[in-house]
Amino acid sequence: MATFKSWIKAARFRTLPLAVTCVILGAALAQQHNLQGESLEITLWQKLSFVFALLTVVRLQILANYANDYGDFKKGTDEGRSDRALASGDITPKEMKRMLKLTTVKAFVAGCLTLVFAFMDVNVDWTILALGGLGVLGIVAALKYTIGASAFGYKGLGDVFVMIFFGYVGVLGVGYLLVHTIEWEWLLPATFSGLMAVAVLNLNNMRDVESDKLSGKNTLVVKMGYDKSKHYHAFLIITAWTCLLPYIYGVVGDVSWRGFSWFVLIALTQAVHLVFVYKSTDPKTLDPELKKIAMGAFVTALFMLMSVAIISQA
Repeated sequence: MATFKSWIKAARFRTLPLAVTCVILGAALAQQHNLQGESLEITLWQKLSFVFALLTVVRLQILANYANDYGDFKKGTDEGRSDRALASGDITPKEMKRMLKLTTVKAFVAGCLTLVFAFMDVNVDWTILALGGLGVLGIVAALKYTIGASAFGYKGLGDVFVMIFFGYVGVLGVGYLLVHTIEWEWLLPATFSGLMAVAVLNLNNMRDVESDKLSGKNTLVVKMGYDKSKHYHAFLIITAWTCLLPYIYGVVGDVSWRGFSWFVLIALTQAVHLVFVYKSTDPKTLDPELKKIAMGAFVTALFMLMSVAIISQA
């Protein structure tokens, strides 16, 4: 029987900060919208909606990690890897299938409660169905990344799905849940969130390029080659910050955000990261870099939320 430690290992908790980045960014945008409307009060229902949105995204990320472990194991991609729960024998396929079902139910329930709280003090309309549909699609995407013959992660489509769900659906969806509107300029921070998530996926695929190639997992990195993936990685990071920094500075939108110099500093640390990646010749040395990009995105989102929270308390 699998131990609690085995399930923690399979959940890959180090991926969770990146997962919640889109929720935190969406909340920051929503609160900034409240401030522009001179509404400083955060209702109980907004708080509960935010909390359950976080819980939903965490459940979805864990579901995706479990599904990734299961799908790669069934296809032989993780053969010989001691850091994978099924490949190492810590968890049996039967136990993982049971956990996938349970985690799917938990994610669905958390998503439903998020919608209930988000629309508690407003009239319910067709948008609740649209948002619910997007939530269901998120569950399907988490499962279909590596599971099944049509797994999109094996066809080089992972980057597209990550961009959509960690960027536009995550950020704009949460913003809409909290204030029931979307500003067009929110597309810039949403693009930042999505591109940073794609950058982490790209690094992960660069690290695993040799094993993926042997097992037939045709990620974008496998298709373009290791050297070209470095240029692609630079494009992702540079474009992400090119979208976010003008927005924070107030070039786009009605206001500038506090702490602009701190955001520039985070961007510079990631410039150092790009130099390291460009010079790398051994894919395995890239593993520690995943955390740097994920935490950089998370801290950026947290700073944005804190900056509007401070104003709200003033």
